[in-house]
Amino acid sequence: MSNRSVIPFGPQHPVLPEPIHLDLVMEDETVVEATPSIGFIHRGLEKLVDKKDFQEMVYVAERICGICSMGHGLGYVDAVEHIMDLEITDRTKYLRTILSEMSRVHSHLLWLGLLADAFGFESLYMECWRIREEVLDMFEIATGGRVIFSIMKVGGLRRDLPNEMLDDFEIRFRRIEAELTEVAKPFLLDPAVANRLKGIGILTPEQAELLGCTGPFMRASGIARDIRQVAGYCAYDQLEFEPIVSHDCDSYARTEVRIKEIFQAIDLIRQCIAKIPEGTVEVPVKGFPDGEWMTRIEQPRGEALYYVKANGKKFIERMRVRTPTFANIAGLVETLKGCQLADVPILVLTIDPCISCTER
Repeated sequence: MSNRSVIPFGPQHPVLPEPIHLDLVMEDETVVEATPSIGFIHRGLEKLVDKKDFQEMVYVAERICGICSMGHGLGYVDAVEHIMDLEITDRTKYLRTILSEMSRVHSHLLWLGLLADAFGFESLYMECWRIREEVLDMFEIATGGRVIFSIMKVGGLRRDLPNEMLDDFEIRFRRIEAELTEVAKPFLLDPAVANRLKGIGILTPEQAELLGCTGPFMRASGIARDIRQVAGYCAYDQLEFEPIVSHDCDSYARTEVRIKEIFQAIDLIRQCIAKIPEGTVEVPVKGFPDGEWMTRIEQPRGEALYYVKANGKKFIERMRVRTPTFANIAGLVETLKGCQLADVPILVLTIDPCISCTER
């Protein structure tokens, strides 16, 4: 009978981009059990509601995470706008959708690069990040920022994106789409990559549902649920799309779903540019929020919840965020059971972890 041993994995690891710690219970090279530990970078951002007024808290929400900053800003302002019964303009809805999908493209490209790096495919890693830089260039043109954008505000946007700029973005995305078609081939067709992904880290639809998984991690297990379609926030209810789903339930399926979601995001941006109406990008904001609301949005990593409680004063009473990585850690632990030690870094990557979002 094999002897069991406990191997600590993380929070620092050459292949691990996020500070998550796992205690792996091993039998020889096989993982029998995994116990996660988080909390290494807790920053107490939610407590800042005592010091930043409800308008300034947009900047704090964006700083929950650099990769997901656009979505965090959107989730917070959407919750406050519902509390204050603000009806934003149609142009604002479309522009927020475009910016959200641009964020999805750059986030998934970042993840693809990290996955290539985990395989040791360094030039493929650099190629993914080179394409991502083109998206960040567009963000800089549109907002002035490449990481924190500060364009969201309660009542709309801080600046408009002229139609000429949007037309230029469409041309740029057409080029990115062509480049991505070539970059995706090694991930989907290379036998060495398939050997590391196919049949590894199985998560059945029943397990994904029971454990509350979300986002591409969940949809790769055959569950066709996308909050963009369910909640219909921003302009998503005016666009034509279906959730990207795979029924293979393994690491390869999670890679395939994310790659297809990049192409889908570009298509949604194209639809928005074709349909966007003229008009202003902000409405007047009077008084202070009084009430509570919970908003659901589809971040690149999955469903995120934003709860805001206000009491009619300058400072809101409570802001609470539930991020997709927090929801997916239970599913990650399930996929680790029975895997080989060499597969652990890849399986951790397949949930696209963002511990900065999770801990705040």
